[in-house]
Amino acid sequence: MQFHQIKSQSRFKKSKRVARGGKRGGYSGRGIKGQKSRAGAKIRPAARDLFTKFPKARGRAKHSFKSRMIKPAILNLSVIEKNFKNGEIVNPDILFGKGLVGRPKKGHLKVKILGDGEISKKLSFQKVLLSNSARAKIEKAGGSAK
Repeated sequence: MQFHQIKSQSRFKKSKRVARGGKRGGYSGRGIKGQKSRAGAKIRPAARDLFTKFPKARGRAKHSFKSRMIKPAILNLSVIEKNFKNGEIVNPDILFGKGLVGRPKKGHLKVKILGDGEISKKLSFQKVLLSNSARAKIEKAGGSAK
């Protein structure tokens, strides 16, 4: 076997040489000017264009406190009347255990009792928010609200 008879197992692809004559002369299919014609050019991300179109958020966040505030679960007195016996304690954990309110995604469980409906049982309300009408009906029925 002679040296000129040796062939490589894998063919090496020649790199594209710009402006050397032949089929790929001049701009080598890249056009004339611009970002895409440059060597090592990276296209600008589309996200950057979107950011420039949005207005700048100046000053302190206007609604940051409202968005972080946890809204309480709301129950009416009519629901409490149906699900509790005379002399029982009503608090958020017991309400969650009975399936009347769900657990929040973040923070502590807050419950607010509204005065829709009537209550005749003597119940003790702890760690719940009460509307003025609900508080009046509870105290009229002989219950206590802390």
